[in-house]
Amino acid sequence: MSGEPEAGGEHDVQIDSTTGLTASDLMSNPQIMAAVQAKLNGLMGVGTGFIETLPECVKRRINALKNIQVECAKLEGKFYEEAHLLEMKYAELFKPLYDKRNDIVNAVHEPNDEEATWVEPGEDNEEEEEEEKKKAEEEEKAKAVDENKEKTEEEKIAEDVLNKLKMDENTKGIPEFWLIAMKNVELLEEMIQEHDEEILKHLIDIKLIFTGKKDDGSSDDSEMGFVLEFQFSPNEYFTNTALTKTYKMKSEPDVDDPFSFEGPDIVSCTGCKIDWQKGKNITQKQVKKKQKHKGRGQTRVVTKTVQNDSFFNFFDPPEVPENVDEDDIDEETEAILAADFEIGHFFRERLIPKAVLFYTGEAIEEDSDDEDDELDDDEDDDDDDGDDDDENDPDFKPGEKPQECQQQ
Repeated sequence: MSGEPEAGGEHDVQIDSTTGLTASDLMSNPQIMAAVQAKLNGLMGVGTGFIETLPECVKRRINALKNIQVECAKLEGKFYEEAHLLEMKYAELFKPLYDKRNDIVNAVHEPNDEEATWVEPGEDNEEEEEEEKKKAEEEEKAKAVDENKEKTEEEKIAEDVLNKLKMDENTKGIPEFWLIAMKNVELLEEMIQEHDEEILKHLIDIKLIFTGKKDDGSSDDSEMGFVLEFQFSPNEYFTNTALTKTYKMKSEPDVDDPFSFEGPDIVSCTGCKIDWQKGKNITQKQVKKKQKHKGRGQTRVVTKTVQNDSFFNFFDPPEVPENVDEDDIDEETEAILAADFEIGHFFRERLIPKAVLFYTGEAIEEDSDDEDDELDDDEDDDDDDGDDDDENDPDFKPGEKPQECQQQ
């Protein structure tokens, strides 16, 4: 009987023909293992080149997995369609709460003591009342002592805002609630021009209306999507009682690129016609231009009407013909639509559900905290990348036509 171990036995030793090293040698040598790992990492993301080198039997299995992935994408699309139905169902449950919010903002309902007493979540009511009382007494004392003390910049700004709003203990409702909430959001503040503000002071509510197949399975012939309805009190600028923006969505994978599906996408949006009072259309302005006559060479001044920067251009998005290919849309239109879709999503998912927190600024602080966390993560990643770069450095030394709006 030979003294060599039998092939396949527990003492069988595999020797690499090119290096002469055993598997045990490879496992016990960190440098060699690092080199092997680097080689494997280099294969990641190689894509087609790497796939083409695989045996045919493995390629067949990968094709089968990709077919499964397409079916997963289709199923995911169905999931989001049902989630939309759930949103429509809960929209009806949210409605009385939003109606009550609207009544308080517009002085239809005055909150009673129970409704108007805010208790921090997790804190005892009696303790909170005692704390508030103590705090109020301390503030009164501090006010008496610092009566002549110079106001801080923050206090001056707050006082200036109060003076402009003309708010005191006789104030009804919450004046300019939606205007202030929107101006507290950088994305929306950039859209709001000074000449828009007088009109937006008349904005009394923003409603979110879901469209699409109903929960009972019936259809109202509306495509999956949502409508933003901006309701206004009577004003001298236009006769509409509401301005609407309609967004259509698609929740199915693209036939040509099914793997890119990540949930419902806004595919189009339409605004509405604003019935401006004569001379009050702030979305247009007149400019004077010099024009030279080609034949006679004389110069004359002509007046031309051009688009003016305004929040109300939001209700007049670019028209994109149906079934047009994305590649056929010019870059400027594509950029405008992308920004428009982002704004629509923001109204739907953030501003309308949490309006009071945007009014107070608390939602902005929450977003800032999230951004700071993301930045910290990115910095950590950058630091890690930097360490890798240093280690790999050889010199490193360790040490539609618009739909009609509602009329009065």
